[in-house]
Amino acid sequence: MTNSPRHEKPRYNFSCSTHILVKPMKNYNKLTAAATTIALIKLAALAELCAQQPLPPPPTVPPLRVEVQVVNIYCTVKDKQGRLITNLDATDFEVREDGKKQIVRYFARETDRPLTLALLVDTSISQERLLPIETETATLFLQRVMQPGDLSLLISFDVNVDLLQDFTGEAERLERALTRVRINAPGPTGPFPRPGPHGTRLFDAIYLASEEKLGPEVGRKAIVVLTDGVDAGSRVKFSQALEAAQRSDTMIYAIEIADLEWYRLNRQYYSGSGELHKLAEETGGRTLQVREPEKLAQAFDAIAAELRSQYSLGYTPTNRRADGKFRKIKVKVKRRGLKVQARRGYYAPRPPASPAH
Repeated sequence: MTNSPRHEKPRYNFSCSTHILVKPMKNYNKLTAAATTIALIKLAALAELCAQQPLPPPPTVPPLRVEVQVVNIYCTVKDKQGRLITNLDATDFEVREDGKKQIVRYFARETDRPLTLALLVDTSISQERLLPIETETATLFLQRVMQPGDLSLLISFDVNVDLLQDFTGEAERLERALTRVRINAPGPTGPFPRPGPHGTRLFDAIYLASEEKLGPEVGRKAIVVLTDGVDAGSRVKFSQALEAAQRSDTMIYAIEIADLEWYRLNRQYYSGSGELHKLAEETGGRTLQVREPEKLAQAFDAIAAELRSQYSLGYTPTNRRADGKFRKIKVKVKRRGLKVQARRGYYAPRPPASPAH
């Protein structure tokens, strides 16, 4: 039986298939080349358009702020004879805060670093006979102690506290201001006592000088006050004046000079001022008692020498709490026979204020 052709197994014509497959591949290559050329033209046009337009700024990232508290201590070192020692190194010092040893990370000899100074002059009635020599000697002191870069101001205090000369680097302005210093005593009160403060506003003067004038300043700061140390009529207390000086990192040097004859004639007892001594000692300064006006220049010279022979020590406290509390400082020198004069503490930063609701 003869098989019908329709039942034959189908055959593929490979020659025909090969011909069909090869021909489209050639057309595809031509199309691909054309498409590639068009794409390159578009990319070039896009690149030119982007070059003409400014790129958007990169996203802003807030700067990283790290606050490190550094406690600075300015100190003077003397031997047993009271002579200044100026050749010490950082390894010679030991600093403790509330009894815990601290690492001294910053050290310098403060012989030429700028100084910010407030000169306070007692112009109450008890200083009337001493005022001429006080102003004369204070003028010489400013001439000797002030160097380029230093700033000084002048305040007088009695029944009032008066700023006679604001911060200036010109000694001549301070000298002219000293010529305007006058005794200011309360007048007769009559049958009715005059309300308000009267007498010698020593604590007010120290508070205002520390809080309002020296507080915002940086670097070495000192108050030099000429007074007999008696306060009468201040609005602030002794503790407030001391705290203001400590918070502003200000040293207090006091020249205690009193007219004992005036106290005797007015039947008042004078015994010096323990509070004045404490103000100086707690802040790293000291009190110099002058019993003879002719020796006033020596007291000023001693203060000038100390201010130009200090050491600067800095450390980051191990106690990082911002609690606003007072912390005691103790500075020692490892060499025997030497005594350190430095402030005895500082106030930690106050805690941040709570946000208002």
